[in-house]
Amino acid sequence: MAEVDVDGVTHLALDGELTIYRAADLKVEVLEALRKAATLEIDLSGVSELDTAGLQVLMLAKQTAQAEQRTLRLAQHSPAVLEIFEMLDMGAFFGDAVLIHE
Repeated sequence: MAEVDVDGVTHLALDGELTIYRAADLKVEVLEALRKAATLEIDLSGVSELDTAGLQVLMLAKQTAQAEQRTLRLAQHSPAVLEIFEMLDMGAFFGDAVLIHE
């Protein structure tokens, strides 16, 4: 995971498995990055697996951003992320443009 600031937007790239085995660490890292940024964009292109615990971390980040009047954007959804978002119909919750891969 790497944080990079570009034009006032903090970019955080998540990779590997966003699963119950990493959820606690991911929660701390994502919320810390969010609290340091007015706008945080999370790149999900490197995510190889997403389970409900990882999804809960992303949902908590979205809710925290809204409560603290910050902007959270999810970008570059990997096939693993798309699969879960589509299965659970999460696109509307996050409100981000999701590119559907063929």
